[in-house]
Amino acid sequence: MGAIGRFFKDLNRNKAMLLMVLPASLWFLFFSYLPMAGLVIAFKQYRVSRDGFWASIVNSDWVGFTNFKFLFSTNDAYIITRNTVLYNVFFIVVGLILSVGLAIVLSEIANKRLAKVYQTGMFLPYFLSWIIVGYFVFSFLSLDRGVLNQVLANFGVDPINWYSDPTWWPVILVVVFLWKAVGYNSVVYLAAIMGIDRSLYEAAMIDGANKWQQIRNVTIPMLKPLIIILTLLAIGKIFYADFGLFYQVPRDSGPLYSVTNVIDTYVYRGLKATGEIGMSTAAGLYQSLIGFILVVTSNAIVRRFDKDNALF
Repeated sequence: MGAIGRFFKDLNRNKAMLLMVLPASLWFLFFSYLPMAGLVIAFKQYRVSRDGFWASIVNSDWVGFTNFKFLFSTNDAYIITRNTVLYNVFFIVVGLILSVGLAIVLSEIANKRLAKVYQTGMFLPYFLSWIIVGYFVFSFLSLDRGVLNQVLANFGVDPINWYSDPTWWPVILVVVFLWKAVGYNSVVYLAAIMGIDRSLYEAAMIDGANKWQQIRNVTIPMLKPLIIILTLLAIGKIFYADFGLFYQVPRDSGPLYSVTNVIDTYVYRGLKATGEIGMSTAAGLYQSLIGFILVVTSNAIVRRFDKDNALF
């Protein structure tokens, strides 16, 4: 009875905090944990039944790992895996450098009102849907009226059919992603920088440290735990791709599949063509399982060298 009493006492004492996390907890419960029961579909030949979702699962035939063959038995398996992993590695590394750098630059602007204007301007692209961003990109790359082709024409260069030439699309996709995401990601690091004790910088200045030395010896070390945590979480999604970026921006152009086709777009096209829900579930399970292994492995490596900064 004493343990129960202490439980309700702690519950009452922390009720404000618990209410704050309640919406996020419910979101994870209904959209992340409860749907896990449907993972069994990855091992079944799922067929929709009039008796409802659970009856459809129970009555569907068990096919084992057949659904997973969709990802691994085709000629595109290497291409979609390569594209997904390499793009995400580049997004993580370059995005981290630019986000931290941008946060440091914003924190050093003396006019804080002007800094907020810059921050807002760099934050806005994150709220644009990929459909709108895709039309923006099309306005630059259109064969007939695209801005870039008009500029090339002024220099006597023939127009380029960008949506049929995969040469430049790795660069285009990276630039578009960074333009959309870096401003948003920098806000987290900027908040962390604002929380650094100012006395550390004052002590560094007394010791004769210039601005670069203050950043290298104070700002970066203080950001290190946050950088490690966010990087570990990003590694967990390294086998996931931003569907809108790789589907909407290239406008689902067939000639670009060699550099724009990733696991998510490949599964979507397969699902649209075959209607095999079990196949798409198998792909999602594969991505989640690999992500889990990568997070645990990366965290173990970090824990080995710096236990205090490990995720768990």
